[in-house]
Amino acid sequence: MQAQVSAVLLAAGSSTRMGLIKQLLPLSDGPVINYCLRNIIASGIKDIVVVLGKNSPELLDALHGFPVLVAFNTAPQSEMADSVRTGLGHIQASSTGVLLCLSDQPLVSVETFKSLKQLHRDYPDKILIPVCNGKKGHPTLFPAGILHEIVPDLTLRQIITRDPGRVKYQYISDEGTILDMDTMEDYRTVLEKSYGMDQPAP
Repeated sequence: MQAQVSAVLLAAGSSTRMGLIKQLLPLSDGPVINYCLRNIIASGIKDIVVVLGKNSPELLDALHGFPVLVAFNTAPQSEMADSVRTGLGHIQASSTGVLLCLSDQPLVSVETFKSLKQLHRDYPDKILIPVCNGKKGHPTLFPAGILHEIVPDLTLRQIITRDPGRVKYQYISDEGTILDMDTMEDYRTVLEKSYGMDQPAP
């Protein structure tokens, strides 16, 4: 069977620590969420699901024109795993693996997405986790055979740790995999790191 990787971009968080919708903060020539999507698309991934919260009209507007499917996590006070389950319910049945991407980590490079896709072809049954500077990062790639384990009573961390033998860590130099945006200071760091970087493909 030919490998086919889908992507689920999680953007349903309330951004309480930031105090505003962080996915709409400007980065390069558009909002953060667009930067994320451009890099995912530029890596050759065609099946992309974006998970939004129930009150996300501004984010929905920002997605206009992008070749993505939008799903909504309407559960109040939900966890990230709830958004993951929402997104997985909309991926193509032919997917052999799914990249779980965070919309507050916009600097993940096109090459990182490509390398994880290639690694999935080489290790189709492994959970793939990037590691940079000794820190585990995102996106994480889950093989299709494990997706059924993402049920309400298990967190993603529990799924990963329950069987260490099926996890493969990919050591890379892409700081984008560990740079998230929980605060304005984090956002300023992302802006500084983005200067001089290759811009995402249009």
